[in-house]
Amino acid sequence: MYKKFLIVLLSFLITSLAFSAGSSGGSGSGGETKPVSQYEIAVKMINKAKKFEKKNKTDKAQKHYKKAIGYLLKHNKKFPADTNTLNYLGFTHRKVGDYENAEIYYSMGLELDPKHVGINEYMGELFVVTNRLDKAKERLAVLENCNCKEYKELKLVIEGKKESKY
Repeated sequence: MYKKFLIVLLSFLITSLAFSAGSSGGSGSGGETKPVSQYEIAVKMINKAKKFEKKNKTDKAQKHYKKAIGYLLKHNKKFPADTNTLNYLGFTHRKVGDYENAEIYYSMGLELDPKHVGINEYMGELFVVTNRLDKAKERLAVLENCNCKEYKELKLVIEGKKESKY
C-alpha cells in the first residue's frame, strides 16, 4: 500500500513539474520570461493593421486599429506620460477616422516633448487630412533640422506628392 502511494505521489509530482515547465513559455534558457506589455501587444496589432491596409483589407485593418486603441488606453492608464503611447493613440485614432481624439493625444504628447519626431510628423499629416496646411507647415518647421525621414515624408504629404503612408 505504501509503495503504491509513493508511486502515485511521484507520478503526480513529475507530471506537475513537466506541465509547469512546458507551459511557462520560457525560452529554454532557464530564466524568467518578461511579460508582454499592453503597449507591445498594441504595436503588434498596429503592424498587422498596416499589413492589412497594404493588401486593401480595410475592415480587418480597422478592427486591429480599434483593438490596439484598447491596449494603448490600458497602457496609458498605467503610464500616462509616455509620449510613444500618446503618439500611437493619436495615430490609431486618426486611422479609424476619429480626428478629434487623434489631435488630443498628439497635443498631449507634444506638451511633454515638443520635438517628438513621430508626433510632429503624424500631427502634420492629420492637419493635411483636415485641410489645415498652415498648421501642417508648422509641424514641418519643427522637424526641419532633425535630418530625419519624418521631415521628408511630411514635406511630400504637404506638397501633395505623396499620400500619408499611414
